[in-house]
Amino acid sequence: MRAWSGPPEDRTPEPSRRPSRPPHPPEPPGRPEPPHRREVPQPHPGVPPRQGCAHLPLRPLWLCRRCGHPWPCATARLTLLHDYRDNRVALHIHLGSALFAATADLCRLNPEPGPDPAALFARFLGWARPPGQP
Repeated sequence: MRAWSGPPEDRTPEPSRRPSRPPHPPEPPGRPEPPHRREVPQPHPGVPPRQGCAHLPLRPLWLCRRCGHPWPCATARLTLLHDYRDNRVALHIHLGSALFAATADLCRLNPEPGPDPAALFARFLGWARPPGQP
């Protein structure tokens, strides 16, 4: 057998020959992805995603999933105002479609006497008007 006669720095393998290790161990199969890595659905195209907000409606009751108040609760309203800060029209479209769906759900749950239309309008759309507008 022949002995190595070169300098010590020549004894290390070239970078392309070194075995590569993955940066992190792989996740075991069947394990759910951690919540902080999941993609949060966007409320409307072009609006930034909510960051972990759980104040979403529980249908068909239209109560907040997190606090149990009628949706949109105070936190959901603040979140929606923040999410749609650059597009007020999209906010009104989103809330109008929620009002339409809520009216159908709540009328189905309680057909007589049914939900008060003025109260539903105030709950879903009335708060979203800019200050100083009628």
